[in-house]
Amino acid sequence: MDNRIGSFMSKFNTQELNIYENYSWTWSLNPQHNTLGASILSGKRFNEKFSDITEKEGVEFMEMIRIIESTINKSFNYDKINYLMLMMIDPHLHFHVIPRYKTLRLFAGDKWTDHGWPTMPKFSLEDTDLVILREIRDELRKNLMIK
Repeated sequence: MDNRIGSFMSKFNTQELNIYENYSWTWSLNPQHNTLGASILSGKRFNEKFSDITEKEGVEFMEMIRIIESTINKSFNYDKINYLMLMMIDPHLHFHVIPRYKTLRLFAGDKWTDHGWPTMPKFSLEDTDLVILREIRDELRKNLMIK
């Protein structure tokens, strides 16, 4: 495995927080959980540019987008969804998947508020408790919408 991908996987705890993966992409929760269901879609092959993905990776990317949107919607009923591809600190190709909510959501005994709605999302700089992340991950896995 490419060390750059290994470093990325370690930083974002993609194995522990894995929700679903296909041959080309991994969908995992974001440890810094700014909105309910906030996650990371990352390539399994190191790329620094979206334009460098293969045709197969492109097809599988769209499959993952469909799975992500339908699964998060079934689990938490988002109002909008944002995808951010920043890669300023972590150069490996990945997207921040940010479900957006007009109103408060309750899950796992916690209140989840989208503090940025309806503008740019507000990002957390601290990792969310791993026990809560596992509950969110398990809820998404339970509702996985694969055709």
